[in-house]
Amino acid sequence: MQKVRKGEELNEQTLKSFLRQHQLISDVNSPMEVAQFSTGASNLTYLLKIENRELVLRRPPKGAIKRGHDMGREFKVLTGLNNGFDKAPKAYAYTEDKSIIGASFYVMEKVEGIIIDNKVARQKNISATEFPIIFNSWLDTLVELHDLDYKALGLEDLGRPNGYVERQVRNWSKQYLKAATEDIPEAPKVMTWLDEHQPTEYNHCLIHNDYKYDNVVFEDDSWQKINAVLDWEMCTLGDPFMDLGAAIAYWITANDDPMIRQAFQYPTMMAGNPSRLEVVEQYAQKSGRPINHLVFYYAFGLFKNAVIVQQIYYRYAKGLTTNKVFSQFHHLTKLFCKLAWKAIQSQRIELRS
Repeated sequence: MQKVRKGEELNEQTLKSFLRQHQLISDVNSPMEVAQFSTGASNLTYLLKIENRELVLRRPPKGAIKRGHDMGREFKVLTGLNNGFDKAPKAYAYTEDKSIIGASFYVMEKVEGIIIDNKVARQKNISATEFPIIFNSWLDTLVELHDLDYKALGLEDLGRPNGYVERQVRNWSKQYLKAATEDIPEAPKVMTWLDEHQPTEYNHCLIHNDYKYDNVVFEDDSWQKINAVLDWEMCTLGDPFMDLGAAIAYWITANDDPMIRQAFQYPTMMAGNPSRLEVVEQYAQKSGRPINHLVFYYAFGLFKNAVIVQQIYYRYAKGLTTNKVFSQFHHLTKLFCKLAWKAIQSQRIELRS
């Protein structure tokens, strides 16, 4: 949590009027404290403290490419999940009226609990005996999500599952080319391989598309229960193995290539966590879904990460965001592309040095 970054401030008076209109506060003159979540590099997330309650506000960043920053869609996902999935934050209100804070946004509940990132893991001195518990709670929740009846939740029209993989390969390739700022030799090779080796037959379900440790909130440090899953902006109907591929693309281990271990100090590297292959095997066992085309799903997850960080760097390079953290993201784009091509060449998801 940090102070609001310059250029990303909220108009508090018009915002309080909106909160009052939706019965989230009782008095527009009540004092309000606003802070900004420092984690996350996509949509902007704020904590609002007012009238002895805490609310979370989500809005797209300035200069964002529209695709992937649809606040109305994210609000719809949460509203649907609130009908039958107890691990989604309660969604309160949404508006497309940009006159309030300069962008569309929605407001949801602040979920209490513990989010595990590298800093928290070290502060709590999480042991090798605790991580298997953490991992199983995390994985069980992913399996639970994939087993949801999305029709019963009113989310049947969230996506078009037929042709999902083909569209993903095509659209993420287009997004990469649109946001490219320099030539990366591996990028066109990866895009070509993904296009030529994509699976054509697969099942579909509700998928999160950004499922990792720091997007879940644990109830307490017994690690037995997850209170909420966060960041639903890329949720859709699609191939569950695309979701798994995205998850293992962030699953950095102690045996990985030094360049990725240096760039991503994730708690998955700590003792007690499974390997990527063990994550996949446990998912297959718990879900009952046998997995084919594993290298495709992993390489696509890495390439998608490359596109996401490149889009963020593109905004920074154009002066549309002032967050200095983003100034080095083009190096991460190169890294993800190199790792995807290395996985393709070796036909492995364990990328040892």
